[in-house]
Amino acid sequence: MGSPHQNKFDLITDAEIRSEFSHHRQDVARINNGSFGSCPASVIAAQKKWQHQFLQYPDNFYFKQLKPSILRSRQAIKELINAEDVDEVSIVDNATTAAAIVLQQTSRAFIKGMYNKGDAVIMLHYAYGAIKKSVQAYVTDVGGRVIEVHLPFPISSNDEIINEFRKALEEGRSNGQNKVRLAMIDHITSMPCFVIPVKELVQICREEGVDQIFVDAAQAVGCVKVDMKEIGADFYTSSLYKWFFCPPASALLYCRRGKSDWDLHHPVVSHEYGNGLANESAWIGTRDYSPQLVVPDVIEFVNRFEGGIEGIRKRNHTKVFEMAEILTNAWGTNLGAPPEMCASMAMVGLPACLEIESDSDCFKLRAHLMTHFGVDVLIYYQVPPPTKDDGNSVITGYARISYQIYNIVEDYYKFRDAINKLVKDGITCEQLSKE
Repeated sequence: MGSPHQNKFDLITDAEIRSEFSHHRQDVARINNGSFGSCPASVIAAQKKWQHQFLQYPDNFYFKQLKPSILRSRQAIKELINAEDVDEVSIVDNATTAAAIVLQQTSRAFIKGMYNKGDAVIMLHYAYGAIKKSVQAYVTDVGGRVIEVHLPFPISSNDEIINEFRKALEEGRSNGQNKVRLAMIDHITSMPCFVIPVKELVQICREEGVDQIFVDAAQAVGCVKVDMKEIGADFYTSSLYKWFFCPPASALLYCRRGKSDWDLHHPVVSHEYGNGLANESAWIGTRDYSPQLVVPDVIEFVNRFEGGIEGIRKRNHTKVFEMAEILTNAWGTNLGAPPEMCASMAMVGLPACLEIESDSDCFKLRAHLMTHFGVDVLIYYQVPPPTKDDGNSVITGYARISYQIYNIVEDYYKFRDAINKLVKDGITCEQLSKE
């Protein structure tokens, strides 16, 4: 979404970028943008203005300003994701809330007998942990069957994903009596991280008669191209604070038009109940709505960059793999997925001599890096395959590195040097304490 009036004299400078993020801890190499995102100073200032307006005169804010202001944000999001109609767009706190909205409807269908016990919901094995818990609460507990799509990692091609997804759909209808009622597809998996070919999987679901398709794209907006008309899903959610510079908590939930019988409702029932999901989500009691009102300010911010948000995500993609190459060359390791299957994050193999042998080791290593080296990065444990002992070391630990506009190459040098020191000193994860 580039500015129609953008010229080189209006573009943001490196000094201005540093100023926008000067509130970040300067002693920390923050290469984990994918977890909580980042909000520039100009957007924080816009948020504070909204907060002040509310606190100054709450009645006027709630009854005169809130509804039209959220509508402006929804209209901006509609353009951002190429939705057909603004009524398809709701703003919620985060992707977990969006999943609850969709899964509550699925749960009601089982409870009311519209779906049969044993009908299936398909999800990726690498689905986000909170989403898995939601599926358990809303689907498994009312008689639905959950089929997980197991994907390899490291991964090398989309074909591996598509083949495993087809197998799961076949399992969902294997007894000839049950149906796949809902397919939950990540656009970008969280851990390990790689981009899923959502358009292809949505098309397969349509061909196979899956009732509804929900894309969990928490990382997507600002990270990959997002076009509702191209993707074709029934539901699509993406956080606006991870890669689109909004403050937490703000996320979009797209619901394809023409399905009024879907009976979607916000989990918090308030005064707008029954007036459509967008209205229900826009009023869930007294709370801070400012993160949802600054979307126009965020668009103004990203349009200070050449190419707008598309230009940002393309540069981030290029940069993250420049940084990944620095790390893999230094450590003699490999990537967990090829560049074309990643966006602004990459999975970088860690030296096998660190002896990462469990999720607990990942937590200890991450804490050690933060406490002793000022490096904030996620660590992932990959169970090694059952192979013959041929003397070659197997990589079992991967770092998920992010690249956002505030990052500099020194952040990744700091990470490289920290790991090199641990290796040089002969430190293994078993020797690290829980900090």
